[in-house]
Amino acid sequence: MTNVLLTGAAGFIGSKTAELLINDGVNLVACDNFNDYYDVRLKEHRVQHIKSLADIPFYNIDIENYSDLSKVFENHKFDSIINLAARAGVRYSIENPFVYATTNIIGTLNLLELMHKHNVGQITLASSSSLYAGEETPFNEEMPVNNPISQYAATKKSAEMLCYSYHHLYNFNTAILRYFTVYGPAGRPDMSYFRFIKWIDEGKTVEIFGDGTQSRDFTFVDDIARGTILSTNVKGYEIINLGGGKTPVTINYMIELIEKYLGKNANISYKPFHSADMKETGADISKAEKLLDWQPYTSIEDGLRISVDWYLKNKDLVKNIIL
Repeated sequence: MTNVLLTGAAGFIGSKTAELLINDGVNLVACDNFNDYYDVRLKEHRVQHIKSLADIPFYNIDIENYSDLSKVFENHKFDSIINLAARAGVRYSIENPFVYATTNIIGTLNLLELMHKHNVGQITLASSSSLYAGEETPFNEEMPVNNPISQYAATKKSAEMLCYSYHHLYNFNTAILRYFTVYGPAGRPDMSYFRFIKWIDEGKTVEIFGDGTQSRDFTFVDDIARGTILSTNVKGYEIINLGGGKTPVTINYMIELIEKYLGKNANISYKPFHSADMKETGADISKAEKLLDWQPYTSIEDGLRISVDWYLKNKDLVKNIIL
């Protein structure tokens, strides 16, 4: 893997993946559409860091636009595609399902067609643990996941199936990565830990949907980015969980840690549990350990401490970010 196209490079996972690829000496081309799903200033903050590491080609384009995307493939030769460009967030997909379909499905289709046209042999696709709704934990890759409970999950499943069809037809090496609750510094403002840190520090009420005992298999962003890069060596078509792989962490415990690191107490307001949410996520990561020689290194305690430290160092940026 020497020539890589990374989509969604201004995103949370994308920017960390770009950083690691640059450090690995990869010939990287990046793109992002800088959409306003959340405050663009946070994306610009991440891109500034990327550009401080290397002067790489960075295209401001949308993977939904086949014509614009075609020009990138015409200008560069790729060995591998890492597609992290996606609409994220379960609840917003219920409010605006159309943009999730166009980005997560049509955008993926555009990449696959251009891969075929330009003889690119490998793709890694970011998928989600949301597909496992209704299954018993720990979730493993053999589960059928045919009952998505949100439009977000449905579009992720659709993208997985498109990738399989192109693998079958054109023998693309394909890695489908089901991420489990990624967190870390410079994360997305719609994610709970980001909001909780800001609300607790500012003395605002922390809103929790449910009683706080719901749990997640939190996975630190550096670990996720490392696994994403390793997946580009996968042969054939493989679905792989990337998650914490240990005991899932409750929302209440996460808040306790944030309170500890900030030295402040939270004022909590409990709201009804959302029907599109999952009570628990937990990853079986044995396949990632076997195929990728991957496991997560960062504990929730260390990862949240790093996240709080980033917040404190960047309060001038975060104070004006709309949640």
